[in-house]
Amino acid sequence: MPDDEPLIRWGWLADHLGYLAQLTLDHALLALPPVLFGLLLAVPLGLFCARHPRIYQPFAVVLNAVYALPALAVFVILVPYTGLAATPTVMIPLTCYVVALMLPTTVEGLRATPDSVRQAATAMGYGPWRRLAAVELPASVPYLMAGLRVATVSSISMAAVGALIGRGALGYLFIDGFQRTFTTPILAGIALVVLLALLMDGLLLLLLRLFAPWTAHREGGLR
Repeated sequence: MPDDEPLIRWGWLADHLGYLAQLTLDHALLALPPVLFGLLLAVPLGLFCARHPRIYQPFAVVLNAVYALPALAVFVILVPYTGLAATPTVMIPLTCYVVALMLPTTVEGLRATPDSVRQAATAMGYGPWRRLAAVELPASVPYLMAGLRVATVSSISMAAVGALIGRGALGYLFIDGFQRTFTTPILAGIALVVLLALLMDGLLLLLLRLFAPWTAHREGGLR
């Protein structure tokens, strides 16, 4: 960067507000669907693992290994099958990462219901599925939400890496700034990723307090 180059060109930001807004929207559309897909996979998988503890440890080991894989390496492996600029190239690894993050909290949440409460529900005539819906899942909501919040922020952060294979939304700003030795788009990208993550985390917390207010005091202790 030249010595006389300012850290941030405010004029550039003002001239590119529409472009930045579009990139932010693209980033949300890239990062958030894997969170939903991961949630839909993690809950039944967590239920299965909670019911069969011997299966849980092997699953956890495999998913931890998947989460340890560098995102860029996974993208490169998928490119021959999904295409260089295809959205699935980014969404598939992000979904796997979300499942890896959410499985432990899902299992812990489903195990959080005391045996005495389960026995009381059974004595009242609750079958396994009714007990799950009326007792165990509501008790697991704080754990599920804690995992969902972490997974959402993580997905928003990692989605930027997709720019290296042609599908990264706000990640383009990092590449553009690096190639031109221009710090303004880099700082703008960082700020927008952080703001999007904070916005989604706040929205999830608001949804929790609106639709499951009885968990507010427990959720506070899990953060």
